[in-house]
Amino acid sequence: MTPYHHRALPNGLRILTVPLHDTQAVTVFVFAKVGSRYERRSINGVSHFIEHLMFKGTTKRPNTLAISKLLDGVGANYNAFTSKDWTGYYVKINHEHTPLALDIVSDMLQHSKFDPKEIERERGVIIEEIKMYDENPVMTIEDLFEAVVFGDHHQLGWNIAGPQAVIRNVSRRDLLTYRDRYYHAGNMWVVVAGKLSPHLDREIDRYFRTVKRRPANPPFRPYKVAPQPAVKLKKKELEQVQIGLGTRAYGYNDKRLPALNVLSVILGGNMSSRLFIQVRERRGLAYSVSAGANPYEDTGCFMVHAGLEKSRLQDALTVIVAELKKLKTTPVTSVELKRAKEFLRGKMILSIEDSDSLASWYGRQALFGKKILTPEQALKKVAAVTAKDVQRVARHLFRPSAMRLAVVGPYADAKPFTKILKQV
Repeated sequence: MTPYHHRALPNGLRILTVPLHDTQAVTVFVFAKVGSRYERRSINGVSHFIEHLMFKGTTKRPNTLAISKLLDGVGANYNAFTSKDWTGYYVKINHEHTPLALDIVSDMLQHSKFDPKEIERERGVIIEEIKMYDENPVMTIEDLFEAVVFGDHHQLGWNIAGPQAVIRNVSRRDLLTYRDRYYHAGNMWVVVAGKLSPHLDREIDRYFRTVKRRPANPPFRPYKVAPQPAVKLKKKELEQVQIGLGTRAYGYNDKRLPALNVLSVILGGNMSSRLFIQVRERRGLAYSVSAGANPYEDTGCFMVHAGLEKSRLQDALTVIVAELKKLKTTPVTSVELKRAKEFLRGKMILSIEDSDSLASWYGRQALFGKKILTPEQALKKVAAVTAKDVQRVARHLFRPSAMRLAVVGPYADAKPFTKILKQV
């Protein structure tokens, strides 16, 4: 079992340290519980905008180059991510340079300048990023699918990067107000994983004890179902269309999530899965086909994704729907069940050999879990999944009224697709 140590600084900032043996690397990963689901429509995209601006210079290090030269000079890996419910910043570095990683990450989070010139420059960068996603069907399909699953009435159905109009017009004041509301000691975790210095606690205290304590955040708006169309089309003249077929599913703390993860592997998690064999190998209907679950704090979604020639779309959907129905009517075999569990176990073991993946695992557990599970404890939950659990989840999720479909391709009429959903 991978041990960890959890404590809090006097300012309320929570710290998690996770030792990893047989590595010379350490990852400093800061998680802020904020993302696009906390935004209003008029500022949709600011969580992602702020993430970009954190790398644009601090009072101590005046520009991007001053930050990157220090990290590049020691061969560090560094990046940041914005999702719908969390934002993360990390530096993976030789353990000998742990103080540098702590210094830079804490400096960015506390002292970024949000220089007006940098804000104007970054507007263009983000707009180009939005265009890149919009013009790439493979990148577009997940956003389109979550838009049809969650609907436009709730932030979970909105795009993380926001619309171009917001990015062009949002003010520096709005950016700073939003940052100050969510980037504070009570809303962040610092996770350090890898080869840990014996002086790590003292080093963390030195750099993070000055993070400001602020009042608690306004709570996020829980997801509530509202009437909405079951099919969402993005018309684009393509030879290879992209589809996302699935349904709203389970959040991080739902007891059914391990069974859904096992189901996802059996259905479309690897090259020996049912969909890969039936759709690609036996019939040649798609180049790529996969299935997976994406949990959020209070809800989630499950999607089957496929990229296929437009002339084969109807046939592919028919096969996919048949496989979904089969999971409802016939229990998975003991061989499939065991193989799926071993697949998940193997993937987990491989991922936690890296300090950054280990830090990411613990950070998301800390943000959203009712308790922090070690990877081994999580795998015990997977090991306990039965064939009946998998079938029960399939029956609960794969109902005609619950199914949603997103399609990027040369289509304008949703009616034929709506009929397909009724066959599940």
